[in-house]
Amino acid sequence: MNKLVLIPIIALLFLLIDWYVFQGIKFLIHSFSAPTQRFLKYTYWCITILTLIAFLIYHFVNVDAYSKSARMFLLVGVFINYIAKLFFVVFLLIDDFVRLIRYIASLFSSETTISEGISDHSSKISRSDFLVKTAAVAAVVPLVGMSWGIISGAHDYRVRRIKLPLANLPKAFHGMKIVQVSDIHSGSFWNKTAVMGGVEMLMNEKPDMVFFTGDIVNNRAEEMADWISVFSKVKAPHGVYSVFGNHDYGDYVAWDSPQQKAKNLIDLAAMQKAMGWKLLMNENKIIEVNGEQIAVVGIENWGAKARFPKYGKLSEAIKGTENIAIKLLLSHDPSHWQAEVLPLFPDISAMFSGHTHGMQFGVDIPGIKWSPVQYVYDEWAGLYQQKGQYLYVNRGFGYIGYPGRIGMPPEITTIELVSA
Repeated sequence: MNKLVLIPIIALLFLLIDWYVFQGIKFLIHSFSAPTQRFLKYTYWCITILTLIAFLIYHFVNVDAYSKSARMFLLVGVFINYIAKLFFVVFLLIDDFVRLIRYIASLFSSETTISEGISDHSSKISRSDFLVKTAAVAAVVPLVGMSWGIISGAHDYRVRRIKLPLANLPKAFHGMKIVQVSDIHSGSFWNKTAVMGGVEMLMNEKPDMVFFTGDIVNNRAEEMADWISVFSKVKAPHGVYSVFGNHDYGDYVAWDSPQQKAKNLIDLAAMQKAMGWKLLMNENKIIEVNGEQIAVVGIENWGAKARFPKYGKLSEAIKGTENIAIKLLLSHDPSHWQAEVLPLFPDISAMFSGHTHGMQFGVDIPGIKWSPVQYVYDEWAGLYQQKGQYLYVNRGFGYIGYPGRIGMPPEITTIELVSA
């Protein structure tokens, strides 16, 4: 459907939601003083009108004239507003359905009951005080929760520390610390001070090596331009190694030409080189300490889910590592582990991934780990083991779409290699 038709239809649907929610608001405030009621009604409609204007501006005005953060918050403001109202609507619909059933039942009652129902209209079919107040609470919860997820959750970095026991680990590598970060999504950042604090937390872990497992941008290399100086501070004695994630290829952008898309990827690789990071494109790097070796293997994105690209070539990436006992694989998408690594590459000791973000929403406390993303990905956060092989899925450093996190904080992972 044409945008000129679709967007006004959606705006009209939003307006109908606004009107319906307003009926509940009027009931909630009916006992307030007249001046207070007028103030709250005017406030409600002012916010509503501003939200609808923001929605129309985003779709019909050249938003590129505004800053990236302004565009993001314009859209998120609309999203949060109507998500909260939809929660309100659900309970209002329940109440109206109950009232409708009671009204229909009254039509089949005795004449006396009908007249009583009409004369006692307020008590028979008036809105349920309980349901309307529940609707208000149901609307406030996502409104407050999602707002807090932006203000506090977006950059509430957590360091997770694990020991990774590996059979045949050379003695020289026992105790080596690898810090993993993933899914930076620099195009979404809006708080540079907070991001710099996250980088400082990473470096305070004093890593021997750093792994970055993809999605450094949302779509375009230019998103990283303002962040090179920040992430170039990420250094380690044995190197910083990175791979591309699905967002790094620019597959979700309508480029003017294939050449422009190809240049975007070249520019992104050049930026990582400028930061001192070693980008592994279906290749490996042998790390030697005191005459002993392990291999760091990195592949391009390889996703088992249908809509994600399969650019990775693991059979090429491991060439030259045949005589090295420990191979550590950087592969952005955790679905790669079950689909290809476990059945075909039993000599991969451990794989490091990201991609899922823990959906930026869930419960992640001792004893409880849940997120809607688990219904799509079997391995979506933390450490997994099968057949003596390991997978660690990092919950992500950044965010995309919704500029925050609720119950699934951004992660910096410190992995200590130990002999099994």
